[in-house]
Amino acid sequence: MIIPGSVLGLNGAVAPSNRITVGGIGLGPRGRRVLGAFFEHPDFQFLAIADPQKERREIVQRLAMRKYGVKQCDTYVDMHDVLGRDDIDAVIIATGDRWHTTASVYAARAGKDIYCEKPCAMNIQESRELDEAILKHKRVFQAGTQRRSVQNFALAVELARSGKLGKLHTVHAGILEPTDYYAPLPEEPLPDPAVLDWDKWVGPAPMVPYNRSYCRSRWHNYQGFYPAYRIAEWGAHTVDLCQWVAVADNTTPIEYETDSTTITGTYANGIKLVMRRAGFKGEGDWSPRLGSAPVRFEGDQGWVEAGDAKAIAVSDPKLIEGRSYKKLGGDNPVDHARNFLDCVKSREQPISNSTVSRYGHVTCFAAAASWKLGRKVTFDPVSETFPNDKEAETVGTFSYERRAPYTI
Repeated sequence: MIIPGSVLGLNGAVAPSNRITVGGIGLGPRGRRVLGAFFEHPDFQFLAIADPQKERREIVQRLAMRKYGVKQCDTYVDMHDVLGRDDIDAVIIATGDRWHTTASVYAARAGKDIYCEKPCAMNIQESRELDEAILKHKRVFQAGTQRRSVQNFALAVELARSGKLGKLHTVHAGILEPTDYYAPLPEEPLPDPAVLDWDKWVGPAPMVPYNRSYCRSRWHNYQGFYPAYRIAEWGAHTVDLCQWVAVADNTTPIEYETDSTTITGTYANGIKLVMRRAGFKGEGDWSPRLGSAPVRFEGDQGWVEAGDAKAIAVSDPKLIEGRSYKKLGGDNPVDHARNFLDCVKSREQPISNSTVSRYGHVTCFAAAASWKLGRKVTFDPVSETFPNDKEAETVGTFSYERRAPYTI
């Protein structure tokens, strides 16, 4: 019998016994970008995809066949068919936002480790439920806030946390312009369930009439499908980085105020978190130098900025003299996937674990309450409530009722 060297881990290959086997849940355009990043790592093996859309199942299956040269990616409509497989170690969840927490809780209960795209939760309640489920079931969880693993952002964070900017006093997070939810789309005839299972697509969100545009990645900013009035879209990344710099990965600001251009949070230690659209180097959402999703960290002796265009800017060139970094775009998850795979093996906490995700997301949702109400709100990071402010707790950022049977 002739045994291929790859089976034995020879010639640079990873033996099957040392590979991490993974299934996908809801891999659309962003999910396929993440899958491609995982394909870069030889100890990763993709076995199955679950998606209520037939077209997307088949696209992912073809990608896997192209990668491995054989048909070894099974397709399912129901995610539980993936979660129930004993030969799958972990899952990549890249559904629409409405499913992220619920699917992650199901996966944790099934004993799977999880890489989940962001925003990972729809509101404060889900942020807490997700973290508690991951901790209870002792799973490895990586939020898809990959900018923590992109080196120009990481260098900016290092400069701020090392004291080279002096005493830190303000951190700035680029966000999209907040806006109220759109009116629901008009109803269209339901497609064949074999082509699209609409009930499973909607999942735990309130049921709405079918419209094909929702399923073509146009569900953003519709209530029930999308959280926090657009604040968590970029905020899940940029606020997350500011939390990292402010050493606030297990807390949030305690006050939020809103004006015409910014939402400003204040941490208990006095550091200010400013969430805004513009005012970064080069101005605008898409600075020609820094790119999208910009952040700025200010101390009493200098400042640093970073953005998606593989760039960094500093108040004094000496701050980065002799420093180099791998120039990956801000949306590139290759190194973030590597961190997750390493932690699946070591059982250590990934850089964007469930607790990090929890408080970064809660910060966005509390800020959304201030924006929606147009006034100052006070927030308690311990109880994760707005003390004596029922109006703030009922603007859509705190409570959440899942539609049966998609409950937890």
